[in-house]
Amino acid sequence: MASQGRITSDRERARGRRGRRRTKRALRWIGALLVLAVAFFAGLAVGRAVEEDQVKGDQTLIRTLVPTTLAPPETVTVTVSNP
Repeated sequence: MASQGRITSDRERARGRRGRRRTKRALRWIGALLVLAVAFFAGLAVGRAVEEDQVKGDQTLIRTLVPTTLAPPETVTVTVSNP
C-alpha cells in the first residue's frame, strides 16, 4: 500500500487499523451514551406531563369502609304431615 509515493510497512498498516478500531469503538460508546441521555430526558418529560395532568383532573376521594357484624339468620321450622 503506497501513500504519496511512500511504501508503508506492515507495522504502520496495523497501527492505522488499530486507530480506526478505536475510533469506531469510541463512536459506539458516544452513540450509546447519547441514546441513554435522550431516553432519560424523554422519561423526565413524560413524568412531568403526567404529574401536571393530575392537578387539572378529577379529585379522588379515598374512604375506608368499616365492616359491621351480621345478625345470625332467623331459623324457621316447618312441619309437614303425611296423609
